[in-house]
Amino acid sequence: MSQSEFIIRKPDDWHLHLRDGDMLKAVVGHTSEHFARAIIMPNLVPPVITTAQASEYAKRIKAAVPVGHKFEPLMTLYLTETTDLSDLVAGAESGLIKAVKLYPAGATTNSESGVRNFETIVPILEKMAEIGLPLLVHGEVTDPQVDIFDREAVFIERVLDPVRTKVPELKVVMEHVTTSDGVDYVMSGGDNIGATITTHHLIINRNAYLAGGIKPHYYCLPVAKREEHRLALRKAATSGNAKFFLGTDSAPHPDGAKEAACGCAGIYTSLNTLSCLAHVFEQDGKLENLEAFASLNGPAFYGLKPNDQRVRFTKSETPIAYPDKINVQNDKVTVFDPGFPLFWKHEEISTDTI
Repeated sequence: MSQSEFIIRKPDDWHLHLRDGDMLKAVVGHTSEHFARAIIMPNLVPPVITTAQASEYAKRIKAAVPVGHKFEPLMTLYLTETTDLSDLVAGAESGLIKAVKLYPAGATTNSESGVRNFETIVPILEKMAEIGLPLLVHGEVTDPQVDIFDREAVFIERVLDPVRTKVPELKVVMEHVTTSDGVDYVMSGGDNIGATITTHHLIINRNAYLAGGIKPHYYCLPVAKREEHRLALRKAATSGNAKFFLGTDSAPHPDGAKEAACGCAGIYTSLNTLSCLAHVFEQDGKLENLEAFASLNGPAFYGLKPNDQRVRFTKSETPIAYPDKINVQNDKVTVFDPGFPLFWKHEEISTDTI
């Protein structure tokens, strides 16, 4: 593999927030230009809890995709304690619903309708295990007595491991894993557990938003942790291990909602994620494993084929000028700043030219 040019299969994003309305129209093109598919998060207001709602949302997404882009939204349902099991099964059997998202109530943006009593969802999880439908977990407890930096590790102990013990055949993705505890748990957990890792958690630690003043555009949930955890994520992502795959958790918020007394959690990375990832993998001497992380491991876990399209990465001599912000109606969304110049540009190519 050349250090100035390489080709991989077109990537997918296995954890994405597109929002709705004007925001959806403003951001979807950044994903559809760079990714062939994406797992779409269902935490709208109101949340996407039925197959019919997911179908309508998918139509709105497809209608917003720019002309000439080929993009497939992979739809999910928002798990509640009153989820209609027959509707969930029908949605999965139809091929529309690819996974179900578990939000502990109050854990993150628009999670108020999430689960409080995990015992109530065991029958749903048992049925999901039976039909092979993955459970995607936001892995944090919401107990106010638990320090925010410990909430992922405590979630594994109190919630995730007991659930997997009760329903051992359940296929689980630990979304946006942020700690060495999470990495170690996934590594030791057997073939039916995997994890997504975000672009920004590979790059920032908690100093990014706390040192030298509060920096709201680096604030996300789960929060970035200590440097030792960031390094554990880097090692897992760049290893090529099939259990780990890209889920950007790209989450756009208007600047007015981020730069507030109680600012929203979320970092918008869809626009420059692939350039950032190429930088990270090159920096760690693992460019040969970028395709596994971004293009192969996710489809394999979900039982899907990798994309036929190819993307060529080329290293430029001068930094790429990504915009700092994008316009959304009467506000702006700040684009993730990795803190270093980006030199890797990419373009989709015909398979005939390979």
